[in-house]
Amino acid sequence: MSKKIDSALKDLIKALKKHADVASERHISLKRSQRATAKVRAAASAYAAAVHAKSGMGNPFDEVLDPALDDETLQSLSAERDAIARTLTSPIPVQSAAL
Repeated sequence: MSKKIDSALKDLIKALKKHADVASERHISLKRSQRATAKVRAAASAYAAAVHAKSGMGNPFDEVLDPALDDETLQSLSAERDAIARTLTSPIPVQSAAL
């Protein structure tokens, strides 16, 4: 394993353990939970960047879903994402200048 990937993995594991500790407390402090969540997101991004830089692989967290979202919302978001992707791949119409 490359040093950068190994380091990013250790940071991600550490951030996840801290997040789990905070999430399992009896009374969860909003500030502590937000800080722990931000650290997990930053560590996950750093890990994905290190993997991409070394291997060219995509983000392993792309398909991670928010468990708070219901199926209907997830389907709506998927449809919206697909519509945006189709728009981006279609040619952009050229408009003439107003006279």
